[in-house]
Amino acid sequence: MSKLEDLRWVIIASEAEVIKWTKAFDDFNKNISLEVGPNISSPQTVDVLLLWNHPKGTLLPFTNAKIYYSLGAGVDHLVNDSRLYPQVPITRIVDPLLSFSMSNYILFAVLYYQRKWSKFQQHQRDRKWDHDGPAERAIKVGVLGMGTLGSDAAKKLKFMGFPVVGYSPTKKSIAEIITYCEGELNSFLSACNVLVCTVPYTDQTHGLLSKTLFEQCSQSTYLINVSRGGVQVENDIIDALDTGKLSGAFLDVFEQEPLPKNSPLWKNPKVNITPHIASITNPLAGVKQIMKNVNRLLKNKELHHTVNKSKGY
Repeated sequence: MSKLEDLRWVIIASEAEVIKWTKAFDDFNKNISLEVGPNISSPQTVDVLLLWNHPKGTLLPFTNAKIYYSLGAGVDHLVNDSRLYPQVPITRIVDPLLSFSMSNYILFAVLYYQRKWSKFQQHQRDRKWDHDGPAERAIKVGVLGMGTLGSDAAKKLKFMGFPVVGYSPTKKSIAEIITYCEGELNSFLSACNVLVCTVPYTDQTHGLLSKTLFEQCSQSTYLINVSRGGVQVENDIIDALDTGKLSGAFLDVFEQEPLPKNSPLWKNPKVNITPHIASITNPLAGVKQIMKNVNRLLKNKELHHTVNKSKGY
């Protein structure tokens, strides 16, 4: 039986990601050496491919790869590459720290809106003392996408005492949280005035946050998007902010990243922007998970955190 050290490992990612992951692998097991692809010698002898936003089509020379490993929770960069070898399993990082960070970000964004923090920041700048005005908003939170990350955030929001509903294509059963499924999107949107989007990016969710969806909201809604930029239509978000269909937006992802300097989102007073940092994989924690899963591969055991290619997640 082969050992982890006997395998040939290749990483294809941005320079910054390569540096982080190479260090994490070296800290965990100095006997495993990562080669940086995609342009390497004898690609047909590579066993493990570690991937983040690889250029589509660059995996074709790796004809004998045993596993495609996404270096994060998202896998759209893989499932959207039609030139993968179908027999090679796709796996992804599922790290409790991802849920911890994501839920903290969502909680912060919800509280920022609910406690009218932008108002009080402006009042501080203006030296204005408004003790008598309402200090909180009445909110009902809807989590669009009740996977691992969305469910964790929904449970924590519910624990804090907020009314919470959820939506997923298939029915989910979560204690004390009403959940809606396919065919019930309109009812879900009518039950909330804060919309948290945590859906994966697939053909079905492309452009989901658009005029069509916003028009189904029965009340002015605050949008928080932590999923993927391709899920939102930014011109429609701006229009919805102008008409009042959206009361504001807290956005961590964008159609083009980095967000172009000429994007009107930068200066919109109803928009808060962060640079896709809601939840970032901890490389050392990720390496431990990758090692365990590749060990399972070597022992012909069922892999953890595999991706359903037909669903896209």
